[in-house]
Amino acid sequence: MSLLTLFLTAVGLSMDAFAVSVCKGLAMKKLSWKKAAVIGLWFGGFQALMPALGYILGKRFERYVTAIDHWIAFVLLALIGANMIKEALSAEEDKTDDSIDIKTMFLLAVATSIDALAVGITYAFLQVRIVPAVSFIGIITLVLSVIGVKIGNVFGLKYKTRAEILGGLILILMGLKILLEHLGLLDWLPF
Repeated sequence: MSLLTLFLTAVGLSMDAFAVSVCKGLAMKKLSWKKAAVIGLWFGGFQALMPALGYILGKRFERYVTAIDHWIAFVLLALIGANMIKEALSAEEDKTDDSIDIKTMFLLAVATSIDALAVGITYAFLQVRIVPAVSFIGIITLVLSVIGVKIGNVFGLKYKTRAEILGGLILILMGLKILLEHLGLLDWLPF
């Protein structure tokens, strides 16, 4: 997996956490860098943990699904991406406050990183070096979450929907790229 592909996947995965971070920043009367860092650590930590767990699960069942692994990766990433876009376009309002207590952050971190579990499963089939990959995903999510808190505090919800749609599109395109590569239709591309 190229660094560009990993970066785009990390950005796509982090968009849910980014969107929630924007909401947290919106709820803050005054920006708290300490709260922003805590939010970033929760989201970044879980975005690293979940694909690692998915990788372990995927490795356990790898021998059973090797022949169709590219289809599994495509379907999982496409479904996750489509769900992110659907949620971004739904009229349902997100309720948020600036609380960073353990229960709140745990639930938000799990909710925003469930899709990373499925990506970790696909990484097992793709023979990705998991420690650098999950570290990179966690760091990207941490940084984007802190930026999201700042953006939310300054601009409000203006970019939340766009970020979620962009994240969903990136994941769908990554799944399509994996499928097309396996089918030999992207051999001419340099990345």
